[in-house]
Amino acid sequence: MIFEGFGVGPIEANCYIIGCDKTKEGAVVDPGDEGGRILKRLEALGLNCKYIILTHGHADHITALKQVREATGAEVLIHTKDADMLTNPKLNLSMMLGMVLKFEAAERLLEEGDKIQVGEITLEVIHTPGHTLGGISLKVGNLLITGDTLFAGSVGRSDFPGGSHNTLINSIKTKLLVFPDDTKVYSGHGPATTIGHEKRYNPFL
Repeated sequence: MIFEGFGVGPIEANCYIIGCDKTKEGAVVDPGDEGGRILKRLEALGLNCKYIILTHGHADHITALKQVREATGAEVLIHTKDADMLTNPKLNLSMMLGMVLKFEAAERLLEEGDKIQVGEITLEVIHTPGHTLGGISLKVGNLLITGDTLFAGSVGRSDFPGGSHNTLINSIKTKLLVFPDDTKVYSGHGPATTIGHEKRYNPFL
């Protein structure tokens, strides 16, 4: 499996590229900004981007969506409960940041337990609300992409519309901490961690 992550945009939201070595099919998770950079990495890796998967609909995770979508022809996937954030700049918080982000609707709406096939790689959708109503994490082999739900040493904000701290903590404890301690965690911001490390040292848990 090809797997890369890097921070994009002014607040360094993590964008991830996942690819199948055999078929060269790929997916981009959270194209938050710097679309040209994302496209160059896809080209360098020789990947045909089949999907753009959004862990949630906030502006810092979707700013480069149009550029990457148009350049690759990839389908956009987002959880049903965050779907309106793509078409409503008030909901995606872009207006709060001094811009207006409004996109075409997603091609596919996700639910808990859905599977996304990228070549021979299977991504499993885990609905982890709390940061937003439709926030998701993705299980790919022995790793989790957790968006703005769980961070190294912290958890996501819950003071935006659709947020709930109690729901967020419940999502983490019942949906993420159930995985083995050596499961790698790749968050929406900041460095990678493991489930075991967060169980032991995360002050919010």
